[in-house]
Amino acid sequence: MRSPAILRNILLFLVLALLPAGAKQIEWKIKEHRGNKYVPLSQVKDFYNLTSMTLSGNKIILKNSDLTLKFRAGGQEVLMNDVKFIFSHGIVALGGYHMSVTDLLKIVDPVLRPYKIEGAKAFETVIIDPGHGGRDPGAVNSLGTEAGYNLNVARLLRDRLQKRGFKVVMTRNSDIFLTLQQRVALANKYKNAIFVSIHFNSAGSTGRTQARGIETFTLSPVGVAHYGRSLKSSDLISREGNAQDSANIALATAVHWNSLQRLNKAKMNVPDRGVRRARYSVLTGVKHPAILFEGGFLSHPKEKHLINTQTYQTTLANAIGEAIFFYRQATLRQNKTAKKK
Repeated sequence: MRSPAILRNILLFLVLALLPAGAKQIEWKIKEHRGNKYVPLSQVKDFYNLTSMTLSGNKIILKNSDLTLKFRAGGQEVLMNDVKFIFSHGIVALGGYHMSVTDLLKIVDPVLRPYKIEGAKAFETVIIDPGHGGRDPGAVNSLGTEAGYNLNVARLLRDRLQKRGFKVVMTRNSDIFLTLQQRVALANKYKNAIFVSIHFNSAGSTGRTQARGIETFTLSPVGVAHYGRSLKSSDLISREGNAQDSANIALATAVHWNSLQRLNKAKMNVPDRGVRRARYSVLTGVKHPAILFEGGFLSHPKEKHLINTQTYQTTLANAIGEAIFFYRQATLRQNKTAKKK
């Protein structure tokens, strides 16, 4: 059980509380490796005023009294205050351990210095996109369809956001089919908005039914592949959504962290599969900060029953709604601060 102080500190760093992190001025010692640029973890420690760096086997830990970053040599999974992020590139040994500049700029810095995010603008509208629908049921199991669960959670989320004063737009509010292009076109009609696509997962084969947990996707930065596949030439092209790379990761962090906290507080013990990068069509074309949230695995023998409960769906909706409220409060503070300057 985390103490209230620790919970507060996680919120400060991972839910856009916009406190000045006081990073130091530093001349980065950049090294190139296999076509990518890297910086030393020792400099990352100094830049963010972390007080220690410890090595144990292939584990590397940077920390101070408020923040702990855990890395694994050669690995792409990184924990920041116990929230999992999937880096675009692994940690490499180049005369000391290094992280890629892409991950520093596109994940670490937006999470630790959210007040520096230019794309995190104040917004009034939340566009909720319940994935699939109509002739496309999405993942299916003996209890229901992904399209149905997506819509259930989306409606619950809509109601909570409206009570908090948000304007809410649903890409669909019934069991109808929409193309991905139609969803993107609808989202881009609105200004001062964010986009949240709701989904549930499936492992896709009987041999992988043990896969479970939640994961949150943002658009892959330029030069980073879709999760789970190798780099293609098309990954080197900037997409509409890449203008919001940093805001995307900040929104994803808030939603992902709060969903884990709320589900586990309710004793549902859902695993953390991490904040990940992908090139889903609904993320590439949307002009607003955008995420795709996967709320659990319909293919898992136990998790599918959990997902089928009203308690689980309500907890998810409450958690996402609360996270969006946190995120908006942060953007409002940021914009007030910017105007004073």
